[in-house]
Amino acid sequence: MVTETEGSFTIGDVSLHTKTWMPDGPPKAKVIMVHGFNDHVDRYYDFFPTLARAGIAVYGFDQRGWGRSVKHPSQRGLTGPTSLVIADIAAFIRLQLPSPVPIFVLGHSMGGGEVLTLASSPEYEDLITQVRGWILEAPFIAFAPEETPGWFKVLSGKLASRLLPHFHLEHVIPPEHVVRDADVQQSIRDDNLLHNMGTLEGLASLLERTDNLFKRKVKLSPKVKSLVIMHGDHDKACSYERAKEWFEAQSIEDGQFKTYEGFYHQLHADPGKEGFYQDVVNWILKRVGPEADSSRVPTITTTAPTPLSENAPNSKL
Repeated sequence: MVTETEGSFTIGDVSLHTKTWMPDGPPKAKVIMVHGFNDHVDRYYDFFPTLARAGIAVYGFDQRGWGRSVKHPSQRGLTGPTSLVIADIAAFIRLQLPSPVPIFVLGHSMGGGEVLTLASSPEYEDLITQVRGWILEAPFIAFAPEETPGWFKVLSGKLASRLLPHFHLEHVIPPEHVVRDADVQQSIRDDNLLHNMGTLEGLASLLERTDNLFKRKVKLSPKVKSLVIMHGDHDKACSYERAKEWFEAQSIEDGQFKTYEGFYHQLHADPGKEGFYQDVVNWILKRVGPEADSSRVPTITTTAPTPLSENAPNSKL
């Protein structure tokens, strides 16, 4: 039986909403979850309960400016600069350190880019050494062609962010670009916690993080033990090709890039998502316990597409 618990995490003068999914019995591993843009921890369907049923505890939080961490409309998208975003994530991970079981960090979309930024930050080397593995679901390393903004919009946005950092700007990613399931698309439209709002400062910082990753301005720490990128090759939000290029440019002894043919951006909500859940469970458990083998050769693998007709019945929130 999975036990779900809601709580809060205080950092500075801000209280952030948290949620945990605990297995029935001592956990074999722990996963720290970092969600994406216009997202919150309750939008991951049966993903986290599946991990918990496999003996993996999951700890998630709604990032500053998102989900139930927003207490007033003025806080929507108010993430702050990259230094604050990464400090929040690091502080949340440290709540579980030291740990008697292996720690894994999982980031989706914007959260994946943030996780990679953390794993490339020398000031967090002491934390990075304590993380057993890094799991990136469709990480935001570059825009997909459908979402790429023009150079003038990017430049003007960066300039404006210096003058009006807290000015709100709506950025809508069409639900049909995110997932193939029509019910999930409608749930995105109906979710009152999804506001599509960012501040000029937050959006400029997001673009800067992406630029730093894509252009290799930051270098992944050699302390990273294991890393996997799981990406749909029909992603219309984050670039599948650029993520693969980034992976192929790394030197990770235990690295894997796994392609999900036909999948869109949210692997955890797309038809065939149960296979993705099990892939994450298997990847983690292979790296847990005395039999875990950390000396693997980097691999690139592909999962065949799942027809829309096989959509799972529990696709609604």
